[in-house]
Amino acid sequence: MDLQQRISDRAGEILLFAVTPPRVTTDPERVQQIAEVTLERIRPLDVDGLILYDIDDESDRNPEERPFPFVRTLDPAQFLERNLAGLDVPAVVYRATGKYDESTLRDWVKTQDPAKALSVFVGASSGEKRVATSLRRAQEIRQETNPDLLLGAVAIPERHTAKGDEHLRLIAKQEAGCSYFVSQVVYDVNAAKNLVSDYRYECESRGLQPVPIVFTFSVCGSMKTLEFLRWLGVDVPRWIENELRHATDTLDASLEQAEATAIELMSFCRQLGVPFGINIESVSIRKVEIEASVRLAERLRGKLDR
Repeated sequence: MDLQQRISDRAGEILLFAVTPPRVTTDPERVQQIAEVTLERIRPLDVDGLILYDIDDESDRNPEERPFPFVRTLDPAQFLERNLAGLDVPAVVYRATGKYDESTLRDWVKTQDPAKALSVFVGASSGEKRVATSLRRAQEIRQETNPDLLLGAVAIPERHTAKGDEHLRLIAKQEAGCSYFVSQVVYDVNAAKNLVSDYRYECESRGLQPVPIVFTFSVCGSMKTLEFLRWLGVDVPRWIENELRHATDTLDASLEQAEATAIELMSFCRQLGVPFGINIESVSIRKVEIEASVRLAERLRGKLDR
């Protein structure tokens, strides 16, 4: 069963792998090499799809100094079209809707083949940020232009912890045409479980069927990377930070922690009857961290009922 069918049927258990396109300053030949290496890495993993992130500057959301400087990357849609011709699974292309005017976004949505592509629309990182197209308008454009293109949205467990209404945001996005959700990187399993539980029972109270929630996991090879995750809004519990800080091998400890968290969350979703998936994020340029992401995907693949 392909990815689109699993999502449409509200069936689990999905395995995705996520990457960031190369920097805009990368030489075209090197871009193609990166694309080919990416394809070589994911083929043995038997993933259901490849996520391509659309990176946007989020400094407006967090006034603190960014641990790593913002670097523009290639448009994920162009990277897919020009360099990933050998991809044999569906691509999930992120669109930071505020970066694109309506005509540009409409043209892109119109040309997408629903049999090969899906998308996740991401809104502005803060309410103060000026945007070319709002998330709500982008959702309307997709409905008007290419309603068969499966649309996803982000789920943020930390926002649920802070405001207690993320499950209502998910339902509003679901009613606006979203067929699945992809979470921010999960470190706090309790925050994720609270969101899943509230979403599940709110759906029941409204007579709705839950749609798949794909939970994202990422390895962390250094404390600076952990600091960056926190800057992005990821809640890393103190005990996990302590374990990683004092581990003999931070990367290996991070991999073990991510695997354990994913397995706990998978069991919880099965218990509640919420369809789910796992997304392994590989956005580092360090080879050891990329290889650790691949190992995490290999381990979790065997835990999924596919």
